[in-house]
Amino acid sequence: MTVDQAAQTAATCQEGERATPDALDSLGRWTLRPGVSVTVLPHGVHLRGWITSVTLEGGAGLPVLWGRLAEALASDGGADLARAAGAGSPLRAALVTVIGQLHDHDLLVERPGGQKGDAAGENGDAAGPWLGAVADRPEEAAAALIRSRVRVLTARPDGPLARAAARALDRAGVRAVTGEAADLPDGQVLLVAAGPGEPSPLAAEQDTEERAVVVGLRPGVGFVTPVGSVGQARADADGLADRLRRREVLGGAEHPGLPALLASSAAQRLVCAVAGLRDPSAEAGDARLIPGLPAALVAEREPLRGEYRTWAGPVLVDADRVRPRADVRTLAEALARIPVLTDRLAGVLDEPDPGALPQLPAASVRSSVAGEVLVSGSARADLARLEAVCRAAELLLGKGESGREGEAGLEGQAGPVVGAGAVHARGRALRRAGAGAAVRQQGARSGDTAGPFSGAAPVPWSPEPKRHPQALHWWSVLVRRLGVDADVAVSHLDAGGGGPVFHAQVRALGRTAAGSVLGTAVEASADDAVAFAALSAVVRVQAAADAPHARHLVTPSGAVASLARPEATAPWEDAGWTTAWLAESAAREPGLQEALAALTGWSPQPWEPPADAHADVHALWSALRQCGFSVLSGRPRHRTLPTLTEGSR
Repeated sequence: MTVDQAAQTAATCQEGERATPDALDSLGRWTLRPGVSVTVLPHGVHLRGWITSVTLEGGAGLPVLWGRLAEALASDGGADLARAAGAGSPLRAALVTVIGQLHDHDLLVERPGGQKGDAAGENGDAAGPWLGAVADRPEEAAAALIRSRVRVLTARPDGPLARAAARALDRAGVRAVTGEAADLPDGQVLLVAAGPGEPSPLAAEQDTEERAVVVGLRPGVGFVTPVGSVGQARADADGLADRLRRREVLGGAEHPGLPALLASSAAQRLVCAVAGLRDPSAEAGDARLIPGLPAALVAEREPLRGEYRTWAGPVLVDADRVRPRADVRTLAEALARIPVLTDRLAGVLDEPDPGALPQLPAASVRSSVAGEVLVSGSARADLARLEAVCRAAELLLGKGESGREGEAGLEGQAGPVVGAGAVHARGRALRRAGAGAAVRQQGARSGDTAGPFSGAAPVPWSPEPKRHPQALHWWSVLVRRLGVDADVAVSHLDAGGGGPVFHAQVRALGRTAAGSVLGTAVEASADDAVAFAALSAVVRVQAAADAPHARHLVTPSGAVASLARPEATAPWEDAGWTTAWLAESAAREPGLQEALAALTGWSPQPWEPPADAHADVHALWSALRQCGFSVLSGRPRHRTLPTLTEGSR
């Protein structure tokens, strides 16, 4: 809507009628923020502020109207303008509309109640314009800064990092005192802000109002921690230093700009926290940063650059960091958190990457787990990446407890189970346990074993046109496109009165691999079970040809359907599209999980690493939880079972 249109709509009062006080009446409280630039257009005006901008368009008279308004903002606050624009007039409506847009885009700030130096103290001339440009209440922000006292603590008070931090604080109008702290690691500087009368930052008991940040410099790389308590900042610094150790660049002269970049960034973060401003990471507008999680600044020497990265540190001290995070609920949320876990500088897992692996007929990615190659495949690359991350985390958390090939995917896998949220993790765990129950039911039917199950009933399945398009597609890919001589056996498992549970198993029929299992699945319908079993077989055949040296192979399951949402599908997508297929399967997921729990007599419980586990295990578990992933216990091992869905070579 243009200003002219808004003026015509707003002019509903009779001429001369006294209206309720509006934005023009209160204009005297406000002025343009310092630093706002204005570009006059032929039929409007464009304004650019610190992080926002707005273009106002109307008739040829709008630039003139803006000139009157700008003059009022810079001088008397619009008293004369308010008297000239009568209540209910189009002129007043247009002015109110423009003022409203300025408020909406945060381009106005309250006029100071006194002189600038009164609020900002000795350095008011330095801090005033900057605070006026960014703070909601510049006077209060400046007063908070002048009341604060900052100590710059380091093992080397005369080092370039400490000197640069002190200079940056001084330029921001904050008085800083540099002191020695022998217990700080070399290359780290601790900045602590405390108000008058508060205890020293070196005291054993820290005041809850203290805010701290640590800046660290290593050869060729450095960091700035999120703002927190002294204990939290130091814990974050230790974690970041450990993660970045593998990225250090030894040899060569240090870039002179790296210490200045890090120190000024640390000072800015602390000053913003003390003044009640948004953290600089929030101003970056980076969609890769996860809301609700802290961000660390990581800088590199070659080339010189610094960027904020979501930080899921291994040690949580502050209350806002200990607070449980919400579970991942959608596929989009899960995919957004994978870069946090696999960040090349601050992550805990290797990033899955397609590399030279084929993306058709199934998409494949590879990553490294403890020096070994892991290959994951699925119908789409994003799904393969999610499966790879979950499986890699399981292997590292289990540290060998998950068994070798032949045991993965079944209840024989005793290691923890990882999923993007509790429902996804539960679906992965129950499918593994259900696969083991399927083997026992089939054995009970043939008389091989005795158990509490009444047996698995065979279900005829053939690739007929009436079958689900996904089952037909992946079966056709396996036997026609890849030329694999295979057979599929489908069984209906007795869930003891629960919902339907179907088990599908694809076996090779060729001479060299006759009887070997290529893929299995446990799903809520026979067609879904065949589709995932055939897709798993396709992934296995592709991996054997394109990644023969891979140590770990991850094949897909329908558990990911719990993350699908029907509203994410396009109108033209039917069940032949992966997105629509998963959304369709998601409706059956609650019933399937309930039936699998009844079938196995087991309910997965949250898993935590033992106290004596390696520090890397605790760090990975903590990062997963902070990113909304869930870690559940695997079912205790009973006996070695044949290969079914995923495992290690």
